[in-house]
Order: sequence, then structure tokens, then C-alpha cells
Amino acid sequence: MAESDAEELSDLPPSAKLVFKVLEYNGPMTQKGIVEESMLSARTVRYALERLEEIDTVEEDVYFADARQNLYEIVEPESEAEAETPAAADD
Repeated sequence: MAESDAEELSDLPPSAKLVFKVLEYNGPMTQKGIVEESMLSARTVRYALERLEEIDTVEEDVYFADARQNLYEIVEPESEAEAETPAAADD
């Protein structure tokens, strides 16, 4: 995680930090799964996910097993080495 991401994450409420850690340890999860794992209320988890999405730390995707739900996962920041590799391949 980049320093700017760490700074933005430290400004979030404790519930958002907990949701981030749950996703970090368990990988992609539905909102219902996060509620069960974190023992936070559904409304608190929704708010935490909104805050994490605002700072581009978490992304929402379709959960194919049940299209009524969404799958949330942590966005991995692209490292500088990975960003330079495609440019080098074009040469």
C-alpha cells in the first residue's frame, strides 16, 4: 500500500478500517459476508464500503453466484515497476 493510501485510510472511521482488514484477510466478499465476519450492522458496513470506494481502495463487482449481491475487493495499487513494464515491451 502506498503512503498516500495509508494516510487516506488512517483518516477513515474505525468501521471502515475494520472492513478494509476483513477484506485484506479474507479476500473478495459480499456485503453480507462482511457483515457476518466483522459483526458490524449492515448499515455500518454499507457506509464503510462507500467511504472505501470514495478513496479508490475498494471496488465493487458483480457477484455471479447471486446477481442481487455485489462482490467487494481491495484494489491493488499498481507498482512503478509494473507501470514501466508495458512501455518497455512496446520498444
